[in-house]
Amino acid sequence: MITGSGTAIRTEDFGTLADGTPVHRWTLERDGTRVRVLTYGGIVQSVEVPDRDGVRAGVALGLPDLAGYETFSGPYFGALVGRYANRIGGARFELDGRTHRLTPNEGRNQVHGGARGFDKRVWRAREVPDGVELSLVSEDGEEGFPGRLAVSAAYTLDEGGALRITYRATTDAPTVLNLTNHTYWNLAGDGSGSALGQVLRIAAGRITPVDAESLPTGAFLPVEGTRFDFREPVPVGAGYDHNFVLDGTGPAAELHDPASGRVLTVTTTEPGLQLYTADHFDGRPFGPCAGIALETQHFPDSPNRPAFPSTVLRPGEEFVSTTVYGFTVR
Repeated sequence: MITGSGTAIRTEDFGTLADGTPVHRWTLERDGTRVRVLTYGGIVQSVEVPDRDGVRAGVALGLPDLAGYETFSGPYFGALVGRYANRIGGARFELDGRTHRLTPNEGRNQVHGGARGFDKRVWRAREVPDGVELSLVSEDGEEGFPGRLAVSAAYTLDEGGALRITYRATTDAPTVLNLTNHTYWNLAGDGSGSALGQVLRIAAGRITPVDAESLPTGAFLPVEGTRFDFREPVPVGAGYDHNFVLDGTGPAAELHDPASGRVLTVTTTEPGLQLYTADHFDGRPFGPCAGIALETQHFPDSPNRPAFPSTVLRPGEEFVSTTVYGFTVR
């Protein structure tokens, strides 16, 4: 076992993909939190934390082997999503007067980076203090995106057992970028059934409403008086796949399971959070609403929405984004 600055770090083989590419798993452990990360897709395979009685259980939906992740790639279990998390309408955008046509993979639109996004790549890994840093190069034109992009994601454990993910990227040509982690959380435990009823607070007074294709209309809808009002903690119901416009003060979100006492607190530098309740899970391998995704990110379809915060990255700039998942009990 390798010892970092307070975090125990271990790496091991995790099999090979169908094409023969080897994959490794990194295990990080500190202050009661154990996290396992795969070099395939930057996947957070598991997060284990104690309940109020000190009993540790998995709170992130994960699969036991690589074959499962290759078979069930659509739900993006625990994956690092890019180049562009969420949707880009019409699988196209204009940048500096040039139209870029992307690979569509959800009808006429692109979602989560296309047919072979970052979730389907094997990343290089190296140990860093308190964790592991994954990196890759996305060549110019991959899935239609311009620019050769060098990107990294460091997964580390802070004192107290919080999971910190720090993303960095540079490009050699103007491009757009939106990265997130797609873990599904169930604080009662990953085999406990539906996560509905767990109590959620989101620090957001507005959402970006969507049309029939789940694309933003371009408007901003106040949450007051609607089912999107999570400014005070309320039990989560079904039917959410929406971007919340974060207020930018304090934690972005807090999820609480009253039965176990576990609390997840999400803090981020990103302006938005996508709440997805996974209503369409069909039992293979998890049932409807078995986990709740809290995807910190820029807004969907931002390259086509000038009123939204920009996702443009230019040569000479460095993209830096951080999200922290803290775990406590009450």
